[in-house]
Amino acid sequence: MIDATHDPKLTSWVANANDHADFPVQNLPLGLFSPANEAPRPGTAIGDHIIEWQALVAAGLRLDSPTMEAVLATPALRKSVRQQLSNLLSDPQYREAAEPYLHAAADCTLHLPTRIGDYTDFYAGIHHAVTVGKLFRPDNPLLPNYKHVPIGYHGRASSIRPSGAPVIRPKGQTKAPDAEAPSFGPSKRLDFELELGIWIGPGNDLGQPIDIAQAADHIAGYCLLNDWSARDFQAWEYQPLGPFLAKNFMTTISPWIITPEALAPFRLAQAPRPEGDPKPLPYLWDAADQAAGALKLSLEVLIETAGMRAQNLPPFALSRSEARHMYWTPSQLLTHHASNGCNLQTGDLLGTGTISGPAPDSAGSLLELSEGGKKPVTLPSNETRSFLEDGDALILRAYAEADGFVRIGFGDCRGRILPAG
Repeated sequence: MIDATHDPKLTSWVANANDHADFPVQNLPLGLFSPANEAPRPGTAIGDHIIEWQALVAAGLRLDSPTMEAVLATPALRKSVRQQLSNLLSDPQYREAAEPYLHAAADCTLHLPTRIGDYTDFYAGIHHAVTVGKLFRPDNPLLPNYKHVPIGYHGRASSIRPSGAPVIRPKGQTKAPDAEAPSFGPSKRLDFELELGIWIGPGNDLGQPIDIAQAADHIAGYCLLNDWSARDFQAWEYQPLGPFLAKNFMTTISPWIITPEALAPFRLAQAPRPEGDPKPLPYLWDAADQAAGALKLSLEVLIETAGMRAQNLPPFALSRSEARHMYWTPSQLLTHHASNGCNLQTGDLLGTGTISGPAPDSAGSLLELSEGGKKPVTLPSNETRSFLEDGDALILRAYAEADGFVRIGFGDCRGRILPAG
């Protein structure tokens, strides 16, 4: 719901938060950070700074200091923390008490915001699914189940890292089409995937599905997610059980949880399905979710190569897409995940799958942008890329804008490729 925390006239006594591209006082994301040589603690990004939640106690706004796990698991507490942080950071009377708990973000380390118990990646970007399908099955790009059931696979939570962590080129087994036998070595077709992450708030008991009408209550927030992919491994190993070592070597996420409350002004109706597409089965259908379950988010992917850095060139925008291109809503993904009684837990993470748009320059992976490597992308440095090379850095960004409201963003989701070990 829209409330006083979304007021576009609201400003903060943290001056650089006002008109900040990502973290104005209307955003107030949740995260875990540590100042130099100090222990991690929960905090919130405000402009170019981070405020410890302990500042709420110092200012007398709370009797206790909530943990991240408690806030994610309890929607009422999450909303209360947002309201009190909004008061703390916008009312000058709290400045003196709160300033000792304010840290320059550049001087801090950002961590994963909570322990991730399990990670599942979906395939909800239909333009990505069609384009990739055409590369391998020109006459039948989408398999028959795609428009009936949200497709997904279980990933590896242990290899998820926050923005900025290096990405070591993986080694694995591949088989060239003209080779008699497979070989083992560094991936030659390393790729990115532009996705959103969905953080689970309250979980469900084993054997108890989550009704689609209540699914949104189980979402604690969102982040950006880069599902790094070794396409050469994937082509050899994925049949018959799907992705494995091509995916689980590394996943990068933006470290701030952007809450449903922050995104309340930026909801959209789910795009109507094309004529002839099947209506979802009743367990996946809710009128309210269809009316406002999609997200109004602009997404972009930038690349920065070693050659570009040597020439002092800024990062180059490889792609721009929008979250509205998802074929399934976040609530539909969550409901389907729990529909067989699977117990989701607080801190679990769901990936949406690659969110590509319909235009060539809105593709969410190099596999699509280069048409499987056949048409390399030319960069401002006169370099070309079919797939990622050592030294390349990828930056994912997302922001939400709507008339009458202040723009908010997600912060960077960044990773640089290092040579195979």
